[in-house]
Amino acid sequence: MTDVLDAYERKILIALQRDASLTMAALAEEVGLSATPCYRRVERLERDGIITRRVALVDRRKVGLNAQVFAQVKLNAHGRANLDEFSEAIRDLPEVLECYVLMGSVDFMLRIVARDIEAYERFFFDTLSHLPGIQEINSIVALSEIKATSALPI
Repeated sequence: MTDVLDAYERKILIALQRDASLTMAALAEEVGLSATPCYRRVERLERDGIITRRVALVDRRKVGLNAQVFAQVKLNAHGRANLDEFSEAIRDLPEVLECYVLMGSVDFMLRIVARDIEAYERFFFDTLSHLPGIQEINSIVALSEIKATSALPI
């Protein structure tokens, strides 16, 4: 996709990944354009789905979500219907921040946040383990975070 982006568009994406609250004037100045052409490029990047949304990144610990757990999920059957049913169920769980379909010994990898380990335990037994088609869940508790970013290397 980067081959369809020119140098200004790459600069725009890098700047917006760092701070999406930049005004158009500040963004234009940072990337070396005037405001109108910069605005047009941002509009095109949004229209083409390259910029999917602009959000505020929240420090999970400062809002009381101190536990971060990675859960490897294995389903008891691998038909398309089983994958779709589990995928639909997982989308409705706000504790699950990310969900990936994997190839290998497990079917899904989840990134889950909770207030603490006890809250994760309740979520595990009351919700996660009751989802359709689950054979096995392996939970891995993250002790500390070395690097976390949403910025892509453009």
